[in-house]
Formats: sequence, C-alpha cells, structure tokens
Amino acid sequence: MTAFSTAGRTVALSVVADVALVLVFVLIGRSSHAEGFSVLGTLVTLWPFLAGLVVGWLVARAWRRPTTVLGAGIPVWIATVVVGMLLRVISGQGIQVSFVIVAAIVLAIFLLGWRAIVAWIARARRIRRAGETA
Repeated sequence: MTAFSTAGRTVALSVVADVALVLVFVLIGRSSHAEGFSVLGTLVTLWPFLAGLVVGWLVARAWRRPTTVLGAGIPVWIATVVVGMLLRVISGQGIQVSFVIVAAIVLAIFLLGWRAIVAWIARARRIRRAGETA
C-alpha cells in the first residue's frame, strides 16, 4: 500500500463521514418536526448544509489533514453552520435562533466528534507502540 493510496483513502472516508453526518443531522431534524422522509424534502433541507460543508473543506484545505479537529474540523463545522444558515435564509427556508443553536451544537458533536475519536485512537496507538519499544 502506498502513502498516496492511504492518504487518498483517508480523505475519501473523511468526506463520506462528514456528508453522512450532515445527512443524519437533516434526517433527525426533519423527523423531530414530523416532516417525515421524502427525497425531495430531504434534499431541500440538506443542500445548504452540504454547500457549507464544501466551503469549509475548501477554506480549510481539509484534504491536507482531514481528521484533525483544529485544522479541518473547526473550520468545516463553522462553515457548515454559517453558510448553511445563510443559504437557508437566501432560499426562503428561514431560520430561528433556537434552530441555529441546536444545529451548531449537533453539527459540532458530529463533525468534531468523529475527529476527536480518531485523534484519541491515534494517540492511544502511539502510546502503546512507545510502550512496546521501551
């Protein structure tokens, strides 16, 4: 396995994780408001946040270190929330303060949480390896 293929796989898995978690956020939100599942309704709710996610990836150049909380996670999270909310307003979907707060919290847990878990696992592996060589 080459370093490129491992790095490429990490980027691809990171993108998939982010997109999947934004989709889960949307599905939970739609379900909690009894909006039910429809493909069109889900896409209408999803697209502003996916656009924000893309902006975050581009601004942070997250493909360089996609699993880091500070380098990728925080900018991706902030852009997903801010751009997502702005696009919702521009497209007439509207926002309320409580929605912004809940979205920011849930998306922080989702987009930063998996990265924190990856960092914790990587740290535990380094500590274990250091103990094995000592």
